[in-house]
Amino acid sequence: MNLLETSWLIPALPLLGAVTLLFFGGRFLKEPLAGMLATACMAGSFGWTAVLFFKMWSLDPEQRTVGKHLFDWMPAGGLKISASLLLDPLSITFLLFITGVATLIHVYAIGYMHGDPRFSRFFCYLNLFAFSMIILVLGGNFLVTFLGWEGVGTCSYLLISFWFERPSAATAGKKAFITNRVGDFGFMIAVFLIISHLGTLEYWGPGNALEGASTLTNGAATGIALMLFLACTGKSAQFPLHVWLPDAMEGPTPVSALIHAATMVTSGIFLIARAHPFFEASGQASHVVAWVGVGTALLAATIAMVKNDIKRVLAYSTLSQLGYMFMALGIHAYSTAIFHVVTHAFFKACLFLGAGSVIHGMHDEQDMRRMGNLRKYMPITYATFMVAWLAIAGVPPFSGFWSKDDILAKAWFQGTTEGKALWAIGLLTAMLTAFYMTRQVVMVFFGHERFDLPVIAGGSDDGPSGARAHGADGTSAGAEPQDDHGPTGSGHGRRKLPHESPWIMTVPLVLLAGLSLVGGVINLPFKDKGWGEALTHWLEPVFEGVTHPEEKGSTLVGLAAVTVVLCAVLVGAAFAVYRHMTTTRDPFVTKLGPAAAVLDSGYGVDAAYAALTVGAGGRAAEVLAGPVDQGSIDGAVNGIGELLRSGLGTGGSRLQSGYVRRYAVGILTGSVGLVVFAVIKAW
Repeated sequence: MNLLETSWLIPALPLLGAVTLLFFGGRFLKEPLAGMLATACMAGSFGWTAVLFFKMWSLDPEQRTVGKHLFDWMPAGGLKISASLLLDPLSITFLLFITGVATLIHVYAIGYMHGDPRFSRFFCYLNLFAFSMIILVLGGNFLVTFLGWEGVGTCSYLLISFWFERPSAATAGKKAFITNRVGDFGFMIAVFLIISHLGTLEYWGPGNALEGASTLTNGAATGIALMLFLACTGKSAQFPLHVWLPDAMEGPTPVSALIHAATMVTSGIFLIARAHPFFEASGQASHVVAWVGVGTALLAATIAMVKNDIKRVLAYSTLSQLGYMFMALGIHAYSTAIFHVVTHAFFKACLFLGAGSVIHGMHDEQDMRRMGNLRKYMPITYATFMVAWLAIAGVPPFSGFWSKDDILAKAWFQGTTEGKALWAIGLLTAMLTAFYMTRQVVMVFFGHERFDLPVIAGGSDDGPSGARAHGADGTSAGAEPQDDHGPTGSGHGRRKLPHESPWIMTVPLVLLAGLSLVGGVINLPFKDKGWGEALTHWLEPVFEGVTHPEEKGSTLVGLAAVTVVLCAVLVGAAFAVYRHMTTTRDPFVTKLGPAAAVLDSGYGVDAAYAALTVGAGGRAAEVLAGPVDQGSIDGAVNGIGELLRSGLGTGGSRLQSGYVRRYAVGILTGSVGLVVFAVIKAW
């Protein structure tokens, strides 16, 4: 048997962990055994992925696509849908960082979730989440991918609302679930269109759907591509379905890291990369992808500049970085988009886990205005966070510099007005990213200690009186109930001093920081070197036939220099603004004045949705529930039932009196009637 045909072991191991914890967790597998089992299953999945990767690496490019038919799933007439897996350079690239980063997050979570009463359930969900994402990536056809697609949506709901005792967490889980249902509708429509036009959903084999995309009319290809992109705007949180991702911060920090770095939000990037022949056949759909992506990137970056919750800043940065990836997909730079997916997985996981370490060390505090000078108390968290910050800020030679600048360069070299416009907006977004990420670093790790100061009105995340609401136990609203899960005294008397996290949380941080530093080597832009653009060459069999304009080396260097210099200016500006911050009043937000409120509200998108669903939508629901449903539909059904009951039913029941003589009279009458009928007929 071909070793590559054993790819089913990759999802089987986390599924085994999830099922084991489902039946035996809590009572038999408690803390820390539940976490150790889940982590071992995840590590085994990563190990087997690495084995298959090296096996695939040793093969010729044309031999690197291996499909595995498991069984016939839905044979219906001429349509035959199989449960199948597809292992190729695209899927194994995603599998490597999904399983690798997820393993480190599992290790971190053992320490982070210490003392949680639902410890084993958390790791059951975490394994199931990873299993669903692996199935999404490994699927051999659109329907298997959709199975994983729905799985990650369900698991995200379970994990975002894991601390469901908090109304905000329960609401955030429902918001994520409902928003993604809108996008999933697009996926289903795309599947129906593909079946209608091509008669197959398979990715591989004779007459597969991806090969058939080139035979479609432009209208059909555009319709399918746009419906697939609608699905991506839900899962990958692009405008206008981006609103669920910031609220997803209500889940435990390991969940945030897993969603933002290794699962869920990267699924949209994968889907477009896998289904790229439909976008190539359309053309127009790719323009939509590029502009929605760059628009989301800029929108999220502006909002992040005024947020004070340490995790929400990172949430909006994820929205922005995903926008970069979609911009790359829209200009057909598929390998470049995946390059940024990989580097982003490294530095964003490091940033989120670093934020969780800060929250842990700050005794559940998440407001950056009440931090400061944490480098003194948390040296490992500080050092690793700084590496990830340099990566996302685009400072060479850290990984984010190479992948982000590659996207900007691909836009510039389109040689069109549209390409230059995309580059300019992308550059502005990079500058804003450098500013708000530096703002976060300085507020958290530098400057004056503000642990005991009251929050002064004028910044984002303020309540009606300007101060954050506090829970009954004294913790800040939205703070995570980890550590000892008891009162911390936040805001009531002197807080405990910050402290460094245990080794089980800091070791994954160190490893992720190392990957954030060197991750760019997988696709360095040195075409004249044998080791240059390794990822692009690796993915060539998947994106065969996709071409790009020639990139001139001197122009590349010039574009990179412009980006680095401008971003450095914004880094310096953020340091100048925040390094002397002695109170909890945000100097930049104060200067923005009323504009800060607009940014903090997310430009009113959430409010608009609330007005639509609760206002006009609520009134429409009342009409549908009252006059339409109860009055018309229920009235018609109940009326027919009443007619049958009181009319035909009551009348018919009189025929069943139980008296034999009446039955005899009935039989006699019927017999006479038949005789009379026969005589008349014969006559």
